[in-house]
Amino acid sequence: MKAQCASLWLLGTTLVLCSVHTPALRRCPLFVDMHHLEESFQEIKRAVQTKDTLQIITTLSTVEILRSIKPTDVCCVTKNLLEFYMDRVFKDHQELKPQILRKISSIANSFLYMQKTLRQCVHRRCHYSEEATHATRTVHDNYDLLEIPSAAIKSLGELDVFLAWIDRNRREADPV
Repeated sequence: MKAQCASLWLLGTTLVLCSVHTPALRRCPLFVDMHHLEESFQEIKRAVQTKDTLQIITTLSTVEILRSIKPTDVCCVTKNLLEFYMDRVFKDHQELKPQILRKISSIANSFLYMQKTLRQCVHRRCHYSEEATHATRTVHDNYDLLEIPSAAIKSLGELDVFLAWIDRNRREADPV
């Protein structure tokens, strides 16, 4: 009897430890003030979207691409899209209005914080499914099709799609 209890305890402990260290077995913990992010975006949305002259084209493509991401790929795709915004969009965007620039900087700081949080659960490499690879590649390809200033404006204007996706996955990961 004691041997069975010890075996079950060992098995349970192993599963818990593996789930803590294996991104594929759990969702990504993102501790971020989504209200602040969404509020910051709403304050720049109109200014950014009025500069967007290419209404037919999108960089985030359709929302369906993000919805096709499997729960096991959410951390890795989130990490890569945060990097995309940090390394390309925020750096490529040239903003002259200080008020808008401050809000974009605030969003970028929140993204930086999320990146640091994700480093705790996403180790050096992510193992992607075909859907996750396709989604990430599509975003980069769509961005590359446009001239850099237009692509940055387009991606900033579509930030609400990414924020909604992050928020949905965050709430699913922590249904409090």
